[in-house]
Amino acid sequence: MFVKLRRFAVLIAAFVLGAAGLSAAVSAAAPPASAATGCSVGYSVNQWNTGFTASVTITNLGSPITSWTLAYSYTGNQQLQQGWSGNWSQSGQNVTVTNASWNGSLATGASTQFGANFSYSGTNTAPAAFTVNGVQCTGQISGSGTLMVSPTSQNIAQGRTGTVGISLSSAPTANVAVSTAFTSGNNGLSVSSGGSLTFTPSNFSTAQNVTIAANSSGTGVATFTVSATGFTSVTFTATETTSGGTVSLVVSPTTQNITQGTTGTVGISLSAAPSGNVTVTTSRTSGNSGLSVTAGGSLTFTPANFSSPQSVTVTADNAGTGVATFTASATGVTSVTFTATEAAGCTSNCGHVADPFTGAKPYLNPDYVKEVQAQATTDGSSAEAAVANNQTAIWLDTMAAINGGGTTGRTGLMQQLTNAAAAGTASTPSLVEIVVYDLPGRDCAALASNGEIPATAAGLTTYETQYIDPIASILTGFASSNIRVVAIIEPDSLPNVVTNVNVKPACNTAAPFYEQGITYALNKLHPISNVYNYLDIAHSAWLGWPSNMSQTPGVYNTVVQATTAKYASIDGFISDTANYTPVQEPFLTNPTLNVGGQQLDSVQFYQFNPTFDEQTYDTQMYNTLVSAGFPASKRFLVDTSRAGWGGPLRPTALNSSPTTAAAYVAANKVDQRPFRGDWCNQNNAGIGARPTDQPFGASSPIMAFVWIKPPGESDGDYPSGSHTHGDPHCDPAGTNTDGNGNTYSTGSIPGFDVPAGQWFPAEFQMLVRNAFPGL
Repeated sequence: MFVKLRRFAVLIAAFVLGAAGLSAAVSAAAPPASAATGCSVGYSVNQWNTGFTASVTITNLGSPITSWTLAYSYTGNQQLQQGWSGNWSQSGQNVTVTNASWNGSLATGASTQFGANFSYSGTNTAPAAFTVNGVQCTGQISGSGTLMVSPTSQNIAQGRTGTVGISLSSAPTANVAVSTAFTSGNNGLSVSSGGSLTFTPSNFSTAQNVTIAANSSGTGVATFTVSATGFTSVTFTATETTSGGTVSLVVSPTTQNITQGTTGTVGISLSAAPSGNVTVTTSRTSGNSGLSVTAGGSLTFTPANFSSPQSVTVTADNAGTGVATFTASATGVTSVTFTATEAAGCTSNCGHVADPFTGAKPYLNPDYVKEVQAQATTDGSSAEAAVANNQTAIWLDTMAAINGGGTTGRTGLMQQLTNAAAAGTASTPSLVEIVVYDLPGRDCAALASNGEIPATAAGLTTYETQYIDPIASILTGFASSNIRVVAIIEPDSLPNVVTNVNVKPACNTAAPFYEQGITYALNKLHPISNVYNYLDIAHSAWLGWPSNMSQTPGVYNTVVQATTAKYASIDGFISDTANYTPVQEPFLTNPTLNVGGQQLDSVQFYQFNPTFDEQTYDTQMYNTLVSAGFPASKRFLVDTSRAGWGGPLRPTALNSSPTTAAAYVAANKVDQRPFRGDWCNQNNAGIGARPTDQPFGASSPIMAFVWIKPPGESDGDYPSGSHTHGDPHCDPAGTNTDGNGNTYSTGSIPGFDVPAGQWFPAEFQMLVRNAFPGL
């Protein structure tokens, strides 16, 4: 959701067992119905200075069993703190886990997974062996993750140097020495520094540089090998070039569409360092004269900046159509060409339509695609790789995020829209999703995503002039482009005004700035014809109670009616943004069903909230808003990115046997959270329904399923011994309260503390594993 940094899971050891085997799952059980004749055990950890989370997977390679017991030993002072998905115990250095009631039966080839938190000091050495049902699982120990190399190939001019970054994909249990050496090819290239690097459990993911030096006379390719004990070696290549002789021009994109009256950009760089400064000129050489270079026609590259793309701006007039060819050239370098096609401005299919998703092409955020592809490559998972094919929103959650680059590590809004416009056409425009999220006093009822702008009059001015105005200015420049922009407006803000003004002093302070800020944002964004505004309206477990729902239209009317365009300033609403509530509870369709003398909605999990799922909530909220004056055309989007709840805990059929309402709900609900108010990095959650237009038909209040929260990016961290920032509601050992004196587990994934918006490998892996429908 926020700044996208990388954090990698820690793979400590994987044990591949003999011909028949079990993969370990944990829970108490009766004596095994049959002993395993062999087993496969995967063991990985995520560790910090004083503790770690151990994750264990066992796979049954033998005949079916109905119960199991896993045993192993540590050599250090590791001490069990808490375990899950099985019954954990420890005696001295010996750890025993027995199956839970639901994961004891394993067919041949079946697996189950479980884990525990441990404390330790000194060295955390992985177990050397495991047994399942008394049978030792022996086999090969793999290394601690993967050696990461970037780039894997490059050109280095004679007499110059190049660098290669080396890192580990996951934290080792002890220091790892990595060596890099020349192995074949052109011996004019050699390792001049960084040939021996040391990675620790704390710096494993920080790239360290190997310097490759080229002599003054060699040419051709050399291969280098990176190796470490317990790791699969990897190679990279370098090509020595004559100074300035084999430098080539790199152009991206090589083709794009530019709508009349707008601009496009092309990035130009050099493939290798030149011996001196190189001036590159770009001009139109043939075709449609309505396209011309208006900026960047002459660019200078130096031996230091040669690989950093510089922009050429191509502008389309208001009347031309067709293709133009442009040529980039420099002295001593082979010229390259690229093309641009000028298209007529959007007309009937690209203006403000009733459903922006219909007939549009989803734009994939390259920043998220890169995150997913890196994780999928590390894990070797095709299911994980498939996630990158789904559209996710671009979060503009700081002022710096608008322009991107720098410390944000993100692609700026201008470049994102340029990319999208280049891919769109008049008949099939690109659809871009953005999140406008930086109100003064943002997230007044929580701490994980507090904003940068204070809830003051000066803060409101900053929000308007330094945040909304720049966004609106950029979007206006693409108003006639072949794109549609779906803008999600300020998640959680107005719902906090509905319910928390009299509960949270911070919300009472922030409420007027929320209302004024959103009114300003709508007034700025609505006049841009290809922008579609959707107000966040929480979810069923927040505003679903009749008392909350009845108060909602008043707050939203206050904001919308204050805009210049009134109801026309919004296109609809979105529910479940960055939350986990399922779209449907297929086996709990009647909240007033009486079981054992009690209605289902009266059990503690629902507490008289009759909206068990988002479809029910959206339908009831839609009817409530329409009755309060909102036009019937204002339909709902649902963020389904993490609403799947698949996996072994998901019920697959109605269980009508329980005789109490609480047991009936527990046996049949899809939502596996301990408490419906839990919201931070929920354990056992899964990716939900894929982005879909009109999933229930054109007459439903629900217009589309979308993925606004990118699956795999953390909801937030919590205060700990290493830092004070964060939200206690994200602490796996913490609790939430329902306001009625009851406390519940936060439901957060145990063993991790990942700041909001950072990449969370273990969570992503879990979401993919528990996806429903499956990936």
